[in-house]
Amino acid sequence: MAGFNKLSSRGFTLIEVLVSLLILSILAATAWKGMDAMTRAREISQGQLQRTLRLQSVMAQWEMDVGAVLDTLAVDAFEFDGARMRMTRKAPGGVQVVVWTLRNGRMERWASPVVTQVGDLDQAWRRSYQLQGQEPGTLVALSGVMQWQAYCYRSG
Repeated sequence: MAGFNKLSSRGFTLIEVLVSLLILSILAATAWKGMDAMTRAREISQGQLQRTLRLQSVMAQWEMDVGAVLDTLAVDAFEFDGARMRMTRKAPGGVQVVVWTLRNGRMERWASPVVTQVGDLDQAWRRSYQLQGQEPGTLVALSGVMQWQAYCYRSG
């Protein structure tokens, strides 16, 4: 029994516990800041990726529209007045008028129904001069566009 009294159980002092808690809280705060920074970076990257994919989609549609321009001899095949680009394009089942315009910081695309009669095509072409942006067939292609320049080369 005498040997048992010689063994002393030693614990942590209050100062040691407080110091270890302080170190752990600093590590936790540092880890939290790192996780927060990674989350923000991921959100920014995701936003950039979405904008890039949207731009690629719009440019692909633009290229398809311009590539399908059809001169019907009934109306102009292609016209750009600085604000609106109008074109007649070949579509499955006939011809349609497509208008790309810049309005209120948005690039919009309007497509008429597909027509097969010259009178219907002429009517769609005239209607394209009166677009307000809420007509059926109008899509907001891109937002945040303030200006545009178009360069087109036709017939060489």
